[in-house]
Amino acid sequence: MARSADGTSSGKARSRATSGRSEEGRPEPIGPPSGSKSADPVRAAEVTRLAPGLYIVATPIGNLRDITLRALDVLARVDAIICEDTRVTSTLAQRYGLGAERIAYHDHNAERVRPKLVARLAAGAALALVSDAGTPLISDPGFKLVRAALAAGIAVTAVPGASAALTALTVAGLPTDRFLFAGFLPAKSGARRRTLRELAAVRASLIFYETAPRLADALADMVAMLGDRPAAVARELTKLHEDIRRDGLSALAEHYRNAGPPKGEIVVIVGPPIAEAAATDADLDRQLASALRTASLKEASAAVAAATGLPRRQVYARALALQGKRHAAEPH
Repeated sequence: MARSADGTSSGKARSRATSGRSEEGRPEPIGPPSGSKSADPVRAAEVTRLAPGLYIVATPIGNLRDITLRALDVLARVDAIICEDTRVTSTLAQRYGLGAERIAYHDHNAERVRPKLVARLAAGAALALVSDAGTPLISDPGFKLVRAALAAGIAVTAVPGASAALTALTVAGLPTDRFLFAGFLPAKSGARRRTLRELAAVRASLIFYETAPRLADALADMVAMLGDRPAAVARELTKLHEDIRRDGLSALAEHYRNAGPPKGEIVVIVGPPIAEAAATDADLDRQLASALRTASLKEASAAVAAATGLPRRQVYARALALQGKRHAAEPH
C-alpha cells in the first residue's frame, strides 16, 4: 500500500530468506553449476547482467518474509532502486543486503526527477520501481513514470507480489468475482460523498484505502451514500496485530466512532449493492432510515436507489413517507 497525503506504510518484521546472493552478500550468477562447460567467467557475467529496462517490483505490505525470490534477485541486480521514501525501502534493503543506489521518487519531486530517470533508462540502465509497501502504481505516483518509459520505447517488466487491496479482499468474506479499487477517498465529507454517489450503482465489491483519523467519518458517509451494506475493515495486514472486523457499514461506523482511530494501515471492503429481488419493503425502510440519519432526503433516496436498483422515484416516495411518519411521531 502506498501513502495517502497524511499516511505512511511500511513493514518491520524480521525474517530470513534465500536470495540470489552469497553469504558474503555478493551477487550469485543464475546459470549452470561450476564445472559445466558453460560456467566460464564471461558467460556467467552475461547471465548475471540484468536486461536494461524498468522493473515494477512488488514488496511486502508488512511481513518481510512475503518478498518473492524473483523480487530479491531483481533488486540485487538492478543499477538503482526508485523508491517513494528511501528510508522506508532501507528497511528491506538492510534485511536482505540490497546494495543498489536508492533514488527518491514521489509526488513532490516527480516532475523534476522523471526526465532524469527516463534518460538513464534510455542509456541502458536497469532500474527497479518500488512503493513503500505492496505493488507499485496501486495508489502511488509510478503511473506517469511507466507511461513515460513506454513512450520512450523502454521495456517495462512486472515482478508481481503482495498487494494490500487484494489481500484484504481475499479475507473479507465478500464477493470477489467483480471488484473495483477506488484508492483513497477525498478528505472532506462533501467531496467524499460525491465520489461515493458515483460508485453507488457499481455492481461489484468496492475496495478503499483509508487513514485512521478519517475512518469513522468515511464509514458514516458510506452508509449515507451506499446504504447499510455488508463490509469489512482490514487493519495491519500480514503484521503481528492483524485485525479484520466484518459487519454492516452502520455498525462499523458506530464502532470506530466510539473506539476512536485505530492504529495501522487500513483497507475497507464494501459489498456490492443488494440485488433488486432481495430488497424487501423492510430492507428498503431499514436502508432509508439509516441513510436519513446522516444525509438529506434527496441524497439518501439517490444512494438507496443506486444500492438497491429500485427506481429513484419509488425510493424517494418511500423516503418521504418515512420522514412524514417520523415527524408525526415526534412530540409537539
